[in-house]
Amino acid sequence: MEFEVIKKEDHVIVRVLSKKLDTNNAPELKSELVVLGNDSVKNIILDVSNCSYIDSSGLSAILVANRLCEDAIGTFILCGLQPDVEHLIRISMLHTVLLITKDVNEAEGLLVEKSKL
Repeated sequence: MEFEVIKKEDHVIVRVLSKKLDTNNAPELKSELVVLGNDSVKNIILDVSNCSYIDSSGLSAILVANRLCEDAIGTFILCGLQPDVEHLIRISMLHTVLLITKDVNEAEGLLVEKSKL
């Protein structure tokens, strides 16, 4: 497994451990995200701080997570973007669709704020 799943009280952190999120590991990540969705997880933080490269398969996995959280009326947060990954997110205009934070701590703080609303 090239990622780690940390279950918290009101959210799950999925941390990609490999340098790349691509056709080799994105399908496994998508499968895990679907399992989380089936387990009624509403809030997912995806930490890609270890990734210096993401391809279209990786972007697809990110969008699957976002859709699952939206369908569950929850929140998806992407965090830890490296410069090349951030560039890809920006040129694909996904920064206009996704909630993005600099790290997991900021993402968890955002979830706390959202829960107060």
